[in-house]
Amino acid sequence: MKDITSKPETLRTATAQAVLESAPEHIRLLEERRTEKGDAIEAARVAGIMAAKRTWELIPLCHQIPLSSVSVDFEFSHDRVTIAAHVRLIASTGAEMEALTAVSVAALTLYDMLKPHAGTNISIGETRLVEKTGGKSHYRRRVEGPAKAGIIVLSDSVSAGTARDTSGAHARERLHEAGFDVPEPVVLPDEPAQLEKALQDMAGQFQFVLTVGGTGISARDTTVETVKAMLDRELPGIAETARAHGQRRMPYAMLSRAVAGTIGKTLVVTAPGSPGGVDEYLDALMPGIVHALKVMGGHKHGHPHGEK
Repeated sequence: MKDITSKPETLRTATAQAVLESAPEHIRLLEERRTEKGDAIEAARVAGIMAAKRTWELIPLCHQIPLSSVSVDFEFSHDRVTIAAHVRLIASTGAEMEALTAVSVAALTLYDMLKPHAGTNISIGETRLVEKTGGKSHYRRRVEGPAKAGIIVLSDSVSAGTARDTSGAHARERLHEAGFDVPEPVVLPDEPAQLEKALQDMAGQFQFVLTVGGTGISARDTTVETVKAMLDRELPGIAETARAHGQRRMPYAMLSRAVAGTIGKTLVVTAPGSPGGVDEYLDALMPGIVHALKVMGGHKHGHPHGEK
């Protein structure tokens, strides 16, 4: 079973369809709800909804997910019924299997209720996913085209050479995976003047700057105050999103004082000083960062579901 612990929750939808074919007189029995076993359409609708809700029990590696809405609809034509299932939820994984299971079981229910009339003159045709939204196909996690990112590591011990930088190196690896050109991290002690100068040098040269460390509550944690004073526009939703994501995974996330915003045309985000904290921030924020950079680059601020 795939581990989806790190994935952020998003609104997701899935639509699937299946086709049942038979002779026209048998299709009319379904449409007019006159099969001898009763109302086949309503029975199939309920069966499809129940199947969607229990997909995780039927398909071995499917996750149990909190479905918010399931609907099953029927469209009749001369010799066929097209069954469509629409599923919505807010979760870390999609619902395409739930939609496919719904139409499959609904089609089998129609088959069962029609066979006293049609015998073997029934077939279940194409079953397919029509559309899904809300996952990585709509919320991009990689930048399009060239984009340069800088990393500043704030650590007295790493700067002094008494500790090895792991968080900056990990952040660089993650940003490379997201399509950024990332030079070696700049390592500084927790000194506001040095951080201020580094940010001034990077602003304008980099589309994105990530600081690592100094966002906590110890006496030497001064990153937040320094960065906040330099921002042209603060973007509080970025830090709020990261903290909310982290708090569901680790109770100390509430202590982060991280901030984010823009300096000119450079997006700046402050992150915690641990590799785990960097992971949680980038897991939660990367789709928003990618979209923000696209907007800051002059693209229209459209809804991500319209992107392809």
